[in-house]
Amino acid sequence: MTTVTELTLDELVSQAQSLVREIELLKGNRLSLDLTRGKPATDQLDLSSGLESTIEGNYIAEDGTDTRNYGQLRGIPEARALGAEIMEVDPDDVICWGNSSLALMYLSVELALKSGLWSDQRRWRNSKAPKILTPVPGYDRHFTLCEHLGIEMINVPMDADGPDITSVRNLIADDPDIKGIWCVPKYSNPTGCTYSDERVATLAALPGTAAADDFVVLWDNAYAVHDFQFPRKPLAPLLDLARVEGCEDQVLLFASTSKITLASAGLGFVAGSGKVLDTITERLNVSSVGPDKVNQLRHARFLRGRLEAHMAGHAEIVKPKFELVEEILSEGLKELDIASWSRPEGGYFVSLDTRPGLAGIVGALAAETGLAITPPGATFPYGVDPEDKNLRIAPTFASLTDLKTAMEVFVLCVKLATFEDEIKKR
Repeated sequence: MTTVTELTLDELVSQAQSLVREIELLKGNRLSLDLTRGKPATDQLDLSSGLESTIEGNYIAEDGTDTRNYGQLRGIPEARALGAEIMEVDPDDVICWGNSSLALMYLSVELALKSGLWSDQRRWRNSKAPKILTPVPGYDRHFTLCEHLGIEMINVPMDADGPDITSVRNLIADDPDIKGIWCVPKYSNPTGCTYSDERVATLAALPGTAAADDFVVLWDNAYAVHDFQFPRKPLAPLLDLARVEGCEDQVLLFASTSKITLASAGLGFVAGSGKVLDTITERLNVSSVGPDKVNQLRHARFLRGRLEAHMAGHAEIVKPKFELVEEILSEGLKELDIASWSRPEGGYFVSLDTRPGLAGIVGALAAETGLAITPPGATFPYGVDPEDKNLRIAPTFASLTDLKTAMEVFVLCVKLATFEDEIKKR
Protein backbone atom coordinates (compact mmCIF):
# COMPACT_ATOMS: atom_id res chain seq x y z
CA MET A 1 0.00 0.00 0.00
CA THR A 2 1.23 3.50 -0.78
CA THR A 3 0.54 6.72 1.11
CA VAL A 4 -2.57 8.64 0.12
CA THR A 5 -0.53 11.43 -1.46
CA GLU A 6 1.18 8.92 -3.74
CA LEU A 7 -2.10 7.64 -5.17
CA THR A 8 -3.16 8.94 -8.56
CA LEU A 9 -6.41 10.85 -8.87
CA ASP A 10 -8.04 7.88 -10.60
CA GLU A 11 -6.92 5.59 -7.79
CA LEU A 12 -8.27 7.98 -5.21
CA VAL A 13 -11.65 8.25 -6.92
CA SER A 14 -11.89 4.48 -7.32
CA GLN A 15 -11.05 3.80 -3.67
CA ALA A 16 -13.40 6.52 -2.46
CA GLN A 17 -16.24 5.03 -4.47
CA SER A 18 -15.51 1.61 -2.98
CA LEU A 19 -15.55 3.08 0.53
CA VAL A 20 -18.89 4.79 -0.14
CA ARG A 21 -20.37 1.45 -1.17
CA GLU A 22 -19.07 -0.22 1.99
CA ILE A 23 -20.50 2.50 4.19
CA GLU A 24 -23.88 2.32 2.42
CA LEU A 25 -23.99 -1.40 3.15
CA LEU A 26 -23.20 -0.73 6.80
CA LYS A 27 -26.07 1.75 7.03
CA GLY A 28 -28.41 -1.03 5.97
CA ASN A 29 -27.18 -3.22 8.81
CA ARG A 30 -28.65 -0.81 11.39
CA LEU A 31 -25.58 -0.99 13.62
CA SER A 32 -25.73 0.35 17.17
CA LEU A 33 -22.15 0.74 18.41
CA ASP A 34 -20.88 3.09 21.11
CA LEU A 35 -17.33 4.31 21.75
CA THR A 36 -18.34 7.58 23.40
CA ARG A 37 -17.36 7.37 27.06
CA GLY A 38 -14.72 5.60 29.12
CA LYS A 39 -16.96 3.39 31.20
CA PRO A 40 -15.91 0.11 32.82
CA ALA A 41 -17.40 -2.95 31.14
CA THR A 42 -19.64 -5.33 33.05
CA ASP A 43 -16.86 -7.87 33.53
CA GLN A 44 -14.72 -5.15 35.09
CA LEU A 45 -17.50 -4.26 37.51
CA ASP A 46 -17.83 -7.96 38.35
CA LEU A 47 -14.27 -7.89 39.72
CA SER A 48 -15.70 -6.00 42.71
CA SER A 49 -18.55 -8.36 43.49
CA GLY A 50 -16.80 -9.23 46.75
CA LEU A 51 -17.41 -5.73 48.11
CA GLU A 52 -20.80 -6.72 49.47
CA SER A 53 -19.41 -9.46 51.70
CA THR A 54 -16.73 -7.41 53.47
CA ILE A 55 -18.92 -5.94 56.23
CA GLU A 56 -20.54 -9.14 57.56
CA GLY A 57 -22.17 -7.29 60.42
CA ASN A 58 -18.95 -5.59 61.59
CA TYR A 59 -19.34 -1.84 61.06
CA ILE A 60 -16.57 -0.73 63.40
CA ALA A 61 -13.60 1.05 61.84
CA GLU A 62 -10.02 0.66 63.06
CA ASP A 63 -10.24 3.70 65.32
CA GLY A 64 -13.47 2.46 66.91
CA THR A 65 -15.81 4.58 64.79
CA ASP A 66 -19.24 3.05 64.22
CA THR A 67 -19.49 3.73 60.49
CA ARG A 68 -23.28 3.62 60.61
CA ASN A 69 -23.39 6.84 62.61
CA TYR A 70 -22.57 10.52 62.07
CA GLY A 71 -19.10 12.06 62.09
CA GLN A 72 -15.61 11.66 60.59
CA LEU A 73 -15.87 14.52 58.10
CA ARG A 74 -12.54 13.65 56.52
CA GLY A 75 -13.32 9.95 56.30
CA ILE A 76 -12.33 6.95 58.38
CA PRO A 77 -8.58 6.29 58.70
CA GLU A 78 -8.50 3.15 56.54
CA ALA A 79 -10.34 4.90 53.68
CA ARG A 80 -7.94 7.82 53.81
CA ALA A 81 -5.08 5.31 53.78
CA LEU A 82 -6.56 3.78 50.63
CA GLY A 83 -6.71 7.19 48.97
CA ALA A 84 -3.12 7.82 50.07
CA GLU A 85 -2.02 4.56 48.47
CA ILE A 86 -3.71 5.46 45.19
CA MET A 87 -2.34 9.02 45.12
CA GLU A 88 1.00 8.22 46.79
CA VAL A 89 0.65 10.79 49.55
CA ASP A 90 0.37 10.59 53.34
CA PRO A 91 -3.06 9.63 54.79
CA ASP A 92 -3.06 12.87 56.81
CA ASP A 93 -3.09 14.73 53.48
CA VAL A 94 -6.33 13.05 52.31
CA ILE A 95 -10.06 13.64 52.62
CA CYS A 96 -12.29 10.76 51.54
CA TRP A 97 -15.75 12.00 50.61
CA GLY A 98 -18.62 10.90 48.41
CA ASN A 99 -18.33 8.67 45.36
CA SER A 100 -16.97 11.18 42.86
CA SER A 101 -13.69 13.03 42.45
CA LEU A 102 -15.50 15.35 40.02
CA ALA A 103 -17.78 16.53 42.84
CA LEU A 104 -14.70 17.30 44.94
CA MET A 105 -13.16 19.18 42.01
CA TYR A 106 -16.28 21.29 41.66
CA LEU A 107 -16.34 21.99 45.40
CA SER A 108 -12.67 22.97 45.42
CA VAL A 109 -12.83 25.23 42.37
CA GLU A 110 -16.00 26.90 43.61
CA LEU A 111 -14.32 27.49 46.97
CA ALA A 112 -11.24 28.99 45.30
CA LEU A 113 -13.49 31.20 43.20
CA LYS A 114 -15.97 32.45 45.78
CA SER A 115 -14.47 32.10 49.26
CA GLY A 116 -10.80 31.26 48.81
CA LEU A 117 -8.92 28.18 49.93
CA TRP A 118 -6.61 29.79 52.46
CA SER A 119 -8.69 31.60 55.14
CA ASP A 120 -7.44 34.97 53.92
CA GLN A 121 -8.53 37.59 51.40
CA ARG A 122 -7.42 35.65 48.34
CA ARG A 123 -10.26 34.45 46.15
CA TRP A 124 -10.46 34.14 42.39
CA ARG A 125 -13.56 36.33 42.12
CA ASN A 126 -11.44 39.32 43.13
CA SER A 127 -10.37 39.28 39.48
CA LYS A 128 -12.91 40.63 37.01
CA ALA A 129 -12.24 37.78 34.61
CA PRO A 130 -10.61 34.74 36.27
CA LYS A 131 -9.04 32.31 33.82
CA ILE A 132 -7.65 28.81 33.93
CA LEU A 133 -5.19 26.95 31.69
CA THR A 134 -6.56 23.86 29.97
CA PRO A 135 -4.03 21.51 28.35
CA VAL A 136 -5.54 20.24 25.10
CA PRO A 137 -6.71 17.83 24.02
CA GLY A 138 -8.14 17.32 27.48
CA TYR A 139 -11.02 16.18 29.68
CA ASP A 140 -14.42 17.59 28.77
CA ARG A 141 -15.75 17.51 32.35
CA HIS A 142 -13.07 19.99 33.42
CA PHE A 143 -14.26 22.29 30.66
CA THR A 144 -17.93 21.92 31.63
CA LEU A 145 -17.11 22.70 35.26
CA CYS A 146 -15.24 25.89 34.39
CA GLU A 147 -17.82 27.04 31.88
CA HIS A 148 -20.58 26.57 34.47
CA LEU A 149 -18.65 28.68 37.01
CA GLY A 150 -17.88 31.40 34.46
CA ILE A 151 -14.11 30.78 34.41
CA GLU A 152 -12.52 31.53 31.05
CA MET A 153 -10.36 28.73 29.63
CA ILE A 154 -7.08 29.20 27.78
CA ASN A 155 -5.74 26.34 25.68
CA VAL A 156 -2.22 25.04 26.26
CA PRO A 157 -0.78 22.40 23.89
CA MET A 158 0.26 18.98 25.19
CA ASP A 159 3.42 17.11 24.31
CA ALA A 160 4.67 13.65 25.28
CA ASP A 161 5.80 14.89 28.73
CA GLY A 162 2.70 16.90 29.65
CA PRO A 163 1.55 20.51 29.14
CA ASP A 164 3.92 22.64 27.06
CA ILE A 165 5.74 24.33 29.89
CA THR A 166 7.11 27.24 27.85
CA SER A 167 3.58 28.23 26.88
CA VAL A 168 2.43 27.86 30.49
CA ARG A 169 5.22 30.02 31.88
CA ASN A 170 4.71 32.74 29.29
CA LEU A 171 0.99 32.88 30.00
CA ILE A 172 1.12 33.01 33.81
CA ALA A 173 4.11 35.31 34.19
CA ASP A 174 2.30 38.57 33.47
CA ASP A 175 -1.41 37.79 33.82
CA PRO A 176 -2.71 37.76 37.43
CA ASP A 177 -6.15 36.71 36.16
CA ILE A 178 -4.83 33.22 35.31
CA LYS A 179 -5.66 31.28 38.45
CA GLY A 180 -4.70 27.69 37.77
CA ILE A 181 -4.09 24.79 35.46
CA TRP A 182 -5.90 21.48 35.01
CA CYS A 183 -3.72 18.37 34.81
CA VAL A 184 -4.45 14.69 34.21
CA PRO A 185 -0.89 13.56 34.92
CA LYS A 186 -0.97 9.81 34.31
CA TYR A 187 -2.42 8.25 31.15
CA SER A 188 -3.86 11.66 30.41
CA ASN A 189 -7.38 11.92 29.00
CA PRO A 190 -7.31 11.53 26.05
CA THR A 191 -3.67 11.43 24.90
CA GLY A 192 -2.57 8.66 27.29
CA CYS A 193 0.73 10.37 28.12
CA THR A 194 2.27 10.30 31.60
CA TYR A 195 3.94 13.50 32.77
CA SER A 196 7.72 13.26 33.03
CA ASP A 197 9.46 13.73 36.38
CA GLU A 198 10.93 17.01 35.20
CA ARG A 199 7.52 18.30 34.08
CA VAL A 200 5.92 17.36 37.41
CA ALA A 201 8.69 19.15 39.31
CA THR A 202 8.19 22.26 37.19
CA LEU A 203 4.43 22.21 37.74
CA ALA A 204 4.93 21.78 41.50
CA ALA A 205 6.92 25.03 41.58
CA LEU A 206 4.59 26.87 39.21
CA PRO A 207 2.48 28.74 41.81
CA GLY A 208 5.62 30.45 43.05
CA THR A 209 6.28 31.91 39.60
CA ALA A 210 2.74 32.95 38.67
CA ALA A 211 1.63 36.57 38.65
CA ALA A 212 -1.48 35.46 40.58
CA ASP A 213 -0.82 34.80 44.26
CA ASP A 214 -3.79 32.39 44.28
CA PHE A 215 -2.70 30.19 41.38
CA VAL A 216 -3.58 26.49 41.91
CA VAL A 217 -2.41 23.30 40.22
CA LEU A 218 -5.48 21.02 39.92
CA TRP A 219 -4.11 17.47 39.71
CA ASP A 220 -6.79 15.05 38.51
CA ASN A 221 -4.98 11.72 38.85
CA ALA A 222 -7.96 9.67 37.65
CA TYR A 223 -5.82 6.85 36.20
CA ALA A 224 -3.18 6.61 38.90
CA VAL A 225 -3.38 2.81 39.17
CA HIS A 226 -4.84 1.96 35.76
CA ASP A 227 -1.74 0.42 34.23
CA PHE A 228 -1.56 -2.42 31.72
CA GLN A 229 1.70 -3.74 33.17
CA PHE A 230 2.80 -4.14 36.79
CA PRO A 231 4.56 -2.93 38.88
CA ARG A 232 2.87 0.39 38.11
CA LYS A 233 4.50 3.08 36.04
CA PRO A 234 5.78 5.69 38.52
CA LEU A 235 4.62 9.29 38.67
CA ALA A 236 6.67 11.94 40.43
CA PRO A 237 5.10 13.05 43.78
CA LEU A 238 3.54 16.46 43.14
CA LEU A 239 2.64 17.28 46.75
CA ASP A 240 6.08 16.37 48.10
CA LEU A 241 7.75 18.44 45.39
CA ALA A 242 5.41 21.36 46.06
CA ARG A 243 6.39 21.26 49.75
CA VAL A 244 10.04 21.53 48.79
CA GLU A 245 9.17 24.64 46.75
CA GLY A 246 6.94 26.12 49.48
CA CYS A 247 3.90 25.78 47.20
CA GLU A 248 2.00 23.02 49.02
CA ASP A 249 -0.98 25.29 49.74
CA GLN A 250 -1.52 25.80 46.02
CA VAL A 251 -1.78 22.25 44.72
CA LEU A 252 -4.83 19.99 44.99
CA LEU A 253 -4.83 16.32 44.04
CA PHE A 254 -7.93 14.29 43.16
CA ALA A 255 -8.65 10.60 42.62
CA SER A 256 -11.46 8.09 43.01
CA THR A 257 -12.26 4.40 42.84
CA SER A 258 -14.83 4.99 40.08
CA LYS A 259 -12.92 2.83 37.60
CA ILE A 260 -11.41 0.59 40.29
CA THR A 261 -14.57 -0.80 41.89
CA LEU A 262 -18.08 0.44 41.07
CA ALA A 263 -18.49 3.58 38.99
CA SER A 264 -21.71 4.58 40.74
CA ALA A 265 -20.76 3.57 44.26
CA GLY A 266 -17.07 4.22 44.78
CA LEU A 267 -15.04 6.68 46.84
CA GLY A 268 -13.77 10.17 46.02
CA PHE A 269 -10.51 11.61 47.36
CA VAL A 270 -8.91 15.04 47.56
CA ALA A 271 -5.38 15.61 48.88
CA GLY A 272 -3.52 18.76 49.77
CA SER A 273 -1.93 20.74 52.59
CA GLY A 274 -3.42 20.93 56.06
CA LYS A 275 -4.46 24.55 55.55
CA VAL A 276 -6.44 23.80 52.40
CA LEU A 277 -7.96 20.60 53.77
CA ASP A 278 -9.16 22.59 56.80
CA THR A 279 -11.00 24.99 54.46
CA ILE A 280 -12.56 22.14 52.51
CA THR A 281 -13.58 20.39 55.74
CA GLU A 282 -15.29 23.56 56.99
CA ARG A 283 -17.33 23.71 53.82
CA LEU A 284 -18.25 20.03 54.00
CA ASN A 285 -19.38 20.54 57.58
CA VAL A 286 -21.92 23.11 56.40
CA SER A 287 -23.68 20.69 54.08
CA SER A 288 -23.31 17.37 55.90
CA VAL A 289 -22.56 15.69 59.22
CA GLY A 290 -20.42 13.03 57.65
CA PRO A 291 -19.81 10.91 54.53
CA ASP A 292 -20.96 7.37 53.76
CA LYS A 293 -18.51 5.62 56.05
CA VAL A 294 -20.05 2.18 55.54
CA ASN A 295 -19.02 2.34 51.87
CA GLN A 296 -15.60 3.61 52.92
CA LEU A 297 -15.17 0.64 55.26
CA ARG A 298 -16.36 -1.77 52.58
CA HIS A 299 -13.80 -0.46 50.08
CA ALA A 300 -10.93 -0.32 52.56
CA ARG A 301 -11.42 -3.92 53.60
CA PHE A 302 -11.94 -5.14 50.05
CA LEU A 303 -8.83 -3.47 48.57
CA ARG A 304 -6.41 -3.59 51.50
CA GLY A 305 -3.21 -5.34 50.51
CA ARG A 306 -4.53 -6.29 47.07
CA LEU A 307 -4.97 -3.05 45.12
CA GLU A 308 -2.32 -3.97 42.55
CA ALA A 309 -3.70 -7.50 42.12
CA HIS A 310 -7.18 -6.06 41.67
CA MET A 311 -5.96 -3.62 39.02
CA ALA A 312 -4.09 -6.42 37.27
CA GLY A 313 -7.51 -8.06 36.88
CA HIS A 314 -8.75 -4.91 35.16
CA ALA A 315 -5.68 -4.91 32.92
CA GLU A 316 -6.39 -8.46 31.77
CA ILE A 317 -9.76 -7.27 30.50
CA VAL A 318 -8.82 -3.83 29.18
CA LYS A 319 -5.38 -4.33 27.63
CA PRO A 320 -6.59 -6.68 24.84
CA LYS A 321 -9.09 -4.03 23.78
CA PHE A 322 -6.38 -1.42 23.40
CA GLU A 323 -4.24 -3.93 21.52
CA LEU A 324 -7.16 -4.54 19.16
CA VAL A 325 -7.58 -0.80 18.59
CA GLU A 326 -3.89 -0.48 17.77
CA GLU A 327 -4.01 -3.48 15.43
CA ILE A 328 -6.99 -2.20 13.43
CA LEU A 329 -5.73 1.39 13.24
CA SER A 330 -2.28 0.22 12.12
CA GLU A 331 -3.63 -2.18 9.50
CA GLY A 332 -6.09 0.35 8.11
CA LEU A 333 -4.33 3.70 8.38
CA LYS A 334 -0.61 3.48 9.07
CA GLU A 335 0.74 2.97 5.55
CA LEU A 336 -1.68 5.51 4.11
CA ASP A 337 -0.16 8.10 6.49
CA ILE A 338 -3.48 9.86 7.01
CA ALA A 339 -3.76 9.89 10.81
CA SER A 340 -1.71 9.72 13.99
CA TRP A 341 -2.77 8.25 17.31
CA SER A 342 -1.57 7.54 20.82
CA ARG A 343 -0.43 4.15 22.09
CA PRO A 344 -1.05 4.38 25.84
CA GLU A 345 0.32 1.96 28.42
CA GLY A 346 -2.73 2.39 30.63
CA GLY A 347 -5.81 4.48 31.22
CA TYR A 348 -9.03 4.53 29.25
CA PHE A 349 -8.56 6.38 25.95
CA VAL A 350 -6.80 6.55 22.61
CA SER A 351 -6.42 9.98 21.01
CA LEU A 352 -6.41 10.14 17.21
CA ASP A 353 -5.68 13.12 14.97
CA THR A 354 -7.01 13.25 11.44
CA ARG A 355 -5.95 15.78 8.86
CA PRO A 356 -7.05 19.27 9.96
CA GLY A 357 -10.68 19.92 9.16
CA LEU A 358 -11.79 16.29 9.02
CA ALA A 359 -12.74 15.26 12.57
CA GLY A 360 -16.27 16.61 12.22
CA ILE A 361 -16.72 14.83 8.91
CA VAL A 362 -15.52 11.54 10.40
CA GLY A 363 -17.92 11.98 13.30
CA ALA A 364 -20.84 12.58 10.95
CA LEU A 365 -19.96 9.58 8.78
CA ALA A 366 -19.67 7.37 11.86
CA ALA A 367 -23.08 8.49 13.12
CA GLU A 368 -24.65 7.66 9.74
CA THR A 369 -23.38 4.09 10.02
CA GLY A 370 -24.64 3.60 13.58
CA LEU A 371 -21.32 4.20 15.36
CA ALA A 372 -21.41 6.74 18.18
CA ILE A 373 -18.07 8.34 19.05
CA THR A 374 -17.17 11.17 21.39
CA PRO A 375 -18.36 14.35 19.62
CA PRO A 376 -15.54 16.00 17.67
CA GLY A 377 -14.42 19.07 19.58
CA ALA A 378 -15.30 17.57 22.99
CA THR A 379 -11.62 17.37 23.95
CA PHE A 380 -11.35 21.17 23.71
CA PRO A 381 -12.99 23.93 25.77
CA TYR A 382 -16.36 25.14 24.50
CA GLY A 383 -16.44 22.14 22.14
CA VAL A 384 -14.22 23.95 19.63
CA ASP A 385 -11.16 22.17 18.26
CA PRO A 386 -9.38 24.98 16.35
CA GLU A 387 -8.01 22.51 13.83
CA ASP A 388 -11.00 20.15 13.84
CA LYS A 389 -8.76 17.09 13.90
CA ASN A 390 -8.86 15.37 17.33
CA LEU A 391 -11.03 12.34 18.06
CA ARG A 392 -11.20 10.40 21.32
CA ILE A 393 -11.66 6.63 21.21
CA ALA A 394 -13.02 4.90 24.33
CA PRO A 395 -12.49 1.13 23.93
CA THR A 396 -13.32 -0.20 27.41
CA PHE A 397 -17.11 -0.60 27.52
CA ALA A 398 -17.63 -2.52 24.27
CA SER A 399 -17.11 -6.27 23.98
CA LEU A 400 -14.13 -7.36 21.88
CA THR A 401 -16.51 -8.43 19.11
CA ASP A 402 -18.35 -5.10 19.06
CA LEU A 403 -15.09 -3.18 19.42
CA LYS A 404 -13.65 -4.94 16.37
CA THR A 405 -16.69 -3.99 14.29
CA ALA A 406 -16.69 -0.43 15.64
CA MET A 407 -13.02 0.15 14.88
CA GLU A 408 -13.36 -1.28 11.37
CA VAL A 409 -16.24 1.14 10.75
CA PHE A 410 -14.21 3.98 12.27
CA VAL A 411 -11.27 3.27 9.96
CA LEU A 412 -13.57 3.27 6.92
CA CYS A 413 -14.89 6.69 7.94
CA VAL A 414 -11.40 8.14 8.42
CA LYS A 415 -10.30 6.78 5.06
CA LEU A 416 -13.34 8.09 3.17
CA ALA A 417 -13.11 11.54 4.73
CA THR A 418 -9.42 11.73 3.88
CA PHE A 419 -9.71 10.40 0.32
CA GLU A 420 -12.48 12.87 -0.47
CA ASP A 421 -10.40 15.66 1.03
CA GLU A 422 -7.41 14.65 -1.10
CA ILE A 423 -9.58 14.52 -4.24
CA LYS A 424 -10.73 18.10 -3.59
CA LYS A 425 -7.11 19.23 -3.31
CA ARG A 426 -6.02 17.71 -6.61
